Amino acid sequence: MKMKVISGLLLVMALFGGYWYVTTGDSYSAEISSTDEIQSLVNDINAGTAAAHSASIDSHELVVKDDKNEGTHYDLSEEDFFVSIAPYLNETHPCEIHSLTGCEGEMQEEDFYLSVIDMDGSTILEKDIQSLSNGFIDLWLPRDKIFEVTIEHKGKTVKKEISTFEGDNTCITDMQLR
Repeated sequence: MKMKVISGLLLVMALFGGYWYVTTGDSYSAEISSTDEIQSLVNDINAGTAAAHSASIDSHELVVKDDKNEGTHYDLSEEDFFVSIAPYLNETHPCEIHSLTGCEGEMQEEDFYLSVIDMDGSTILEKDIQSLSNGFIDLWLPRDKIFEVTIEHKGKTVKKEISTFEGDNTCITDMQLR
């Protein structure tokens, strides 16, 4: 029976191609070949729908580990940079590399206004957004640029300059709303 299920899954994957992951117990296997698929995997890990004992993302790769601490590494594209921001009022933690499975911000599932403007004055993003259940706002921004990020919440505002160069932080936890 198990072999029929696995054969069926392989057939579906062959028919539809692209992004897939299979979870059996605590094990994890994946084949990812595009930026959209990596972004989907990050979203699924945040939502708890992809099995991962731990997962972190730095300026060049996503690392997903299973319960045996075996990691799968996914190279990020040369165009997109991941950054996760946890705005806060009272409590925060120091962080440089974002842990999708460990970092928690103070303001979980809160509504914010977010603006991201590059140094040429072009608006990259401007919208109302809700933080995730971990208190973070995940963004995929163009690489090798400097941005001014503005976050507003219930009459309080914070602005910060962030950059998306190789080695820059993917976890921003020092944006206190005042």
